[in-house]
Amino acid sequence: MTDYKEEQNNEIEALESIYPEEFEILEIEPQHKFKIRVQTEGSDVTSDLEVAPAAITLRFEYTPTYPDEPPLMQVVPEENIEEEELDDLREQLQEQCTENLGMVMVFTLVSYSLEWLTTHKESLARTAKEEKERRKYEQEEAERKKFEGTRVTVETFLAWKAKFDKEMLALRSEKEREDEKNKKFTGRELFQKDNTLNESDLTFLGEGEGEVAVDESLFQDLDDLELEDEYDEDYVPGDDDGLSD
Repeated sequence: MTDYKEEQNNEIEALESIYPEEFEILEIEPQHKFKIRVQTEGSDVTSDLEVAPAAITLRFEYTPTYPDEPPLMQVVPEENIEEEELDDLREQLQEQCTENLGMVMVFTLVSYSLEWLTTHKESLARTAKEEKERRKYEQEEAERKKFEGTRVTVETFLAWKAKFDKEMLALRSEKEREDEKNKKFTGRELFQKDNTLNESDLTFLGEGEGEVAVDESLFQDLDDLELEDEYDEDYVPGDDDGLSD
């Protein structure tokens, strides 16, 4: 006949030795109730994954005929893990209980929980890393396409050429108008450009009704000028140049 109580007490002693800090007895009678904290170590120094430590607490209560029937068990989230994430672990722990009936199994259940928790968090971290790399790749592709531009076909080139020619014509017209506005014309060009300037001198003279003012002082000192007379050497004073009286 199996002494269930003795097997249970022996397992409690072993668990206290294996998990000195993580193990805690909650009740002894009528059946042992205890809990064990399970925590991952986070990222390894050489790992390229950013995995934060995660922790759960496993609560156990022996049944009178344990280990021939599974213990009562609860899985409680503690750190960096959500309640709904643990549904898969709870199902797998029930399967482990079924596979290990007849043998003390708490150590097996704790070890399995630690392995599952580590794998689960690493999987999440790997997925997050892949998603980050995917977003980075998509962003780089978008930036590259900005510089790459649109693939040129005959149709797109002709459309671009027509638009370009139209823009250049508008720019040239605007520049020509600006140059025309700022250009400094020579006198000849002004007369050629504006026919009204041809009549400006006549208009100026007309304003004086045909009279031009002369400064007589300019001619007062003519006696001082040494003028060299030019005359015919055969000319005889008094000769009336052949004119008859």
